[in-house]
Amino acid sequence: MTTSNTATGDADPAVGRELARLRDSIDNIDAAVVHMLAERFKCTQQVGRLKAEHQLPPGDPDRESRQIARLRALAENAKLDPAFAEKFLNFIIAEVIHHHERIAEDAQGGATP
Repeated sequence: MTTSNTATGDADPAVGRELARLRDSIDNIDAAVVHMLAERFKCTQQVGRLKAEHQLPPGDPDRESRQIARLRALAENAKLDPAFAEKFLNFIIAEVIHHHERIAEDAQGGATP
């Protein structure tokens, strides 16, 4: 997906080309992030089904704390704001727990998770 270049106005054409190149890279990275999140959620759905099958709670606060600490360290090493990384992971964790709760409810109701 190529991003519109209309905000460059009367800028040097070389600037417009560089913006387009950078925006194309951003678009490619965004696509990769979406695909990686899809793969991650496929795995967490499997975890949710396993937890439901064995009547385990949807959340695991100890695991979540370890993951947050791990992600903060990864973010620091990557020169990414650790607070942002933590917020991002907390958002994902909340969504995963929500999915796990639905899977458990479906399993209790006799539906196939």
